[in-house]
Amino acid sequence: MRVFAIADIHLSKAFPKPMNIFGPEWDGHPEAVFEEWQKVVGEDDLVIVAGDISWAMKLPEAMLDLADLAKLPGIKVLLRGNHDYWWPSISRLRQVLPPRMHALQHDSLVIGNLAIAGSRGWDTPGSYNFTPEDEKIYKREIERLGLSLKTLQGHDYQYLVLALHYPPFGPTGGPTGFTELIERYRPTCVVYGHLHGADPEKLPKHWNGIPLHFVSADVVRFRPQLILDTPHQTHTHQPTR
Repeated sequence: MRVFAIADIHLSKAFPKPMNIFGPEWDGHPEAVFEEWQKVVGEDDLVIVAGDISWAMKLPEAMLDLADLAKLPGIKVLLRGNHDYWWPSISRLRQVLPPRMHALQHDSLVIGNLAIAGSRGWDTPGSYNFTPEDEKIYKREIERLGLSLKTLQGHDYQYLVLALHYPPFGPTGGPTGFTELIERYRPTCVVYGHLHGADPEKLPKHWNGIPLHFVSADVVRFRPQLILDTPHQTHTHQPTR
């Protein structure tokens, strides 16, 4: 099974929002998201969509975007981003998700020999305008990522992908509570997005030998990025706390 990742696809079918108001790098959106996906992803592949999935404010509006995603090839694993205001309780979301679509929240997913854990993440100390409230959310997100990873204890897997919406490192590329968890659990690789207008060549490519994949849609030109290729297995279960 091939594993792809992309973040920040920012769909908006209910109330279309032209993304090129943010710059020419968004020209062709959202059509390019669907076109590029179909060029590289097959039915037996898996795609991690690492946050900022839809501009919708309410779940019924977001379901239009999720339905369009569901038509694309592959298994989808969703992670919440800072703009996913539509995201309800995880139990409610899972009740309405289309087939072959999963959502992570304080837990993990195991498919064959592949495990996926993750959380939204947040701005880290030293970030611009970092406030005491940001500090609280930052610490809470570290705890949530730890909970997600702990749910994998006692489960068999060979590969572990750690997914975040925010970058795991600090604003100057330094260590954070998220990178401490990366060092402790040693995932096969890490995926993240959130940043726009950033030069990928100036961002860390590895953390203590672990590959870091920056997959914001505008940066990867809307094409899901291949991050892992594992032997094909189909058994799926979702460990919980």
